Amino acid sequence: MTFGSIIAMLIIGALAGWLSGKVMQGRGFGLMGNIIVGIVGAFVAGLIFPALGFSVGGGLISSIFHATIGAIILLFIIGLIRRA
Repeated sequence: MTFGSIIAMLIIGALAGWLSGKVMQGRGFGLMGNIIVGIVGAFVAGLIFPALGFSVGGGLISSIFHATIGAIILLFIIGLIRRA
């Protein structure tokens, strides 16, 4: 993994975390928390989407889309755990 790919992953994770915070109505965790949620969300989406047979394609936009959907799922699960 090169330095450029790490930076790209952090930027996509930050963007996905910010977007998921907006979609989930302010359930974000700040900039660093959003980066972490976005990166973990991308990992979650990478596990769930292929198992479901869902694919949007390759490229930057699909990476952001996958990471955002994964981060939304993660924020939803965290919200359920907080309520319990």
